[in-house]
Amino acid sequence: VQLVESGGGLVQPGGSLRLSCAASGFIFKDYHMTWFRQGPGKERELVAAIENYGIGTKHVDSVKGRFTISRDNAKSTVYLQMNNLKPEDTAVYYCGAVPRWSDIWTVKKYDYWGLGTQVTVSS
Repeated sequence: VQLVESGGGLVQPGGSLRLSCAASGFIFKDYHMTWFRQGPGKERELVAAIENYGIGTKHVDSVKGRFTISRDNAKSTVYLQMNNLKPEDTAVYYCGAVPRWSDIWTVKKYDYWGLGTQVTVSS
């Protein structure tokens, strides 16, 4: 089983990045997928989630209107489009796979995690 994130990097405030998370080794469409982030000295926090068939999504208030989660089940990949980035978005971004929508907020309920990709927003 693997979740491999990519697309992170250094970007100026106001810039954009698109993160990808490629999944393998499990039935992708059976899982709700999420993006979490962990900033320096902070706990891992949920950023966005998408239901297994992509019908429903959730974005936390701090990223609403700026970030968009999406998925392509044919490619077993989940994406996070990040626009108008701010310095406070600086963090390691992780994708996760969870079987129950009611558990998307609970890190311990996740079956699979990626290793993360660093996003740094700085001028």
